[in-house]
Amino acid sequence: MPQPADDPRQARRLAETLNEFQQAEGHPQFRVDVERIRFSPFYSRLSAVTQVISQAGAGLAVHNRLTHSVKVAAVARAIATHLSTRTDEAHRIVEELGGAHPVVVQAAAAAHDLGHPPFGHLGEQTLDRIARMRFGLAEGFEGNAQTYRILTRLDEHDRPGVGLNLTAAVRAAVLKYPWRRGRGGARRGGGSKYSFYAIDEQDARAALAAYPLIEPGQQSVECSIMDISDDIAYSLHDLDDFYRAGLLNPATLSAEFRSWRRDLAQLRAADAERLATDTRTPGHSLELLWRRLQVKDAWIADPDGFSEAVAKVASEVIDGLVAEPFDGSLASERGLARFTSAWIARLQSSIEVHRHPDIRSGHVSLNRQAWHEVAVLKFLHARFILERPDLAVYQRGQASVLERLVDGFTAWLDDPHDARRAPRRLIDLVELATDDHRRLREHAPELVGSRSDADLATLGRGRGIIDYVASLTDAQAISLDALLAGRTERLWDAGQGL
Repeated sequence: MPQPADDPRQARRLAETLNEFQQAEGHPQFRVDVERIRFSPFYSRLSAVTQVISQAGAGLAVHNRLTHSVKVAAVARAIATHLSTRTDEAHRIVEELGGAHPVVVQAAAAAHDLGHPPFGHLGEQTLDRIARMRFGLAEGFEGNAQTYRILTRLDEHDRPGVGLNLTAAVRAAVLKYPWRRGRGGARRGGGSKYSFYAIDEQDARAALAAYPLIEPGQQSVECSIMDISDDIAYSLHDLDDFYRAGLLNPATLSAEFRSWRRDLAQLRAADAERLATDTRTPGHSLELLWRRLQVKDAWIADPDGFSEAVAKVASEVIDGLVAEPFDGSLASERGLARFTSAWIARLQSSIEVHRHPDIRSGHVSLNRQAWHEVAVLKFLHARFILERPDLAVYQRGQASVLERLVDGFTAWLDDPHDARRAPRRLIDLVELATDDHRRLREHAPELVGSRSDADLATLGRGRGIIDYVASLTDAQAISLDALLAGRTERLWDAGQGL
């Protein structure tokens, strides 16, 4: 979809001249953005960051953040290409709201997980707690906000102060939750999810300003496509991993789904508190899922749609895919590929466009039936993987690694005799975050109050340490933990990344 030269979506925060190669090849601005993201060390790092279960923990090739991002980009580009070539009312709405450029969507999908710290969502929760409790950073830590901070501040292409210097379109397309912490209200993600910190808000608002017809708090069309594609890929590729690893017990899954359908009348009449205290009884967890959907998403939750989704997942996943254990054979690979491809194709074709979506939805969303099916697919790993005691033990150990790293780097910077020998990048990030807090006091003093320079320096140090630890891979975090504790003699390779 061609864009006029003065399109505000293509505006960069700082004007620049494309180099001769780019001019000769006729690279549009959006394509330059994709290349900058893909060539970023933060993007390469995703190959060594846990999705749900790590490769080391599972002992096999499972999805990591990089392979997940690649697949999200493929799904998103297909949806955007379809929407941008339609000639119906949906296409008119998309064009009116700013368009669905496939390359913008591809760039956003490639970038959407850059902010995830070591050890997956467990690492995110741990750093959030540390940021708030240890450093007094009221906004804590959030992977989506960290993604925006990386793109616009922490990663740099060829000049300081402007991050990768991406177009407004791509910057807006990564803002899945376009508000600060606690400002989501009843929107999707509510108060727990947000896409920028106060110190990065000015930049985010400038990117969103390129879409004047999109209401405040709502995603751009391209962002909503990326968000839906993330849901599709997440629901299916985690299932792929757990099936390959042999972690989905057909009997246990079947008991949950069969009991819910058999005992539906009694479950619907049961007290919610009793269900919640006895989730190991088959059928209870599935009923609790329905009740959560009904409360949070009354705009789309439908009992018949949920029942149909349960029946479809039971038939195609539990009685179909999982009933035959994965044995690594070519036949197993073919069966899994057919299953995944068929589901992705169907979900991709279940897209709807809305000019005035519900507050918890986006301009591009799954239709009612597909929405329920994705919710039930996600339930499989939420109930039968994330609640496993063995995973909990493993994750508690990972949380301890991050806590020790933060403690170790804080003590190092507090040591007046040795602080100068701290990792150069750590020092840079602390100085950067301190400058950001000082700038915030200048242009939005209401957000920092009457903080002294010393107070802002303390906040900057905390944010800088969190920025540094969050940028590590799983292996780097473990190696640095061992180095700081004096538990290894493998100095040079273990210290890579300092």
